[in-house]
Parts: sequence; C-alpha cells; structure tokens
Amino acid sequence: MNLLHYCNKCREYTLKPICPYCGAKTINPHPPRFSPQDRYGEYRRKLKKQGGL
Repeated sequence: MNLLHYCNKCREYTLKPICPYCGAKTINPHPPRFSPQDRYGEYRRKLKKQGGL
C-alpha cells in the first residue's frame, strides 16, 4: 500500500488515487524495487527506449 500519489496532469502530490485538484488519475511516484531476477526488466527497458515511459 502506497500512501503518496502523483498527478502527471497538474504535477501535484496527494494521498488519494484521484487528484482532488484536476480529477485525473494519479500514479505511484516511486520507482519499482530492484531485483536481479526481474522478469519484466527487459520489456520495461524496451518501452523506455521507445519513449513510452
């Protein structure tokens, strides 16, 4: 359970899953934990390289 959320639209931090300022969906501002056995790391790196993240 993450308590802090971030709104990409208005760039505000909040404790709610929906931004109280603009009504957009918020995201988790923290990066995922690092693991040497990361199953999806390859796909995440490909997506980032393409400009998706």
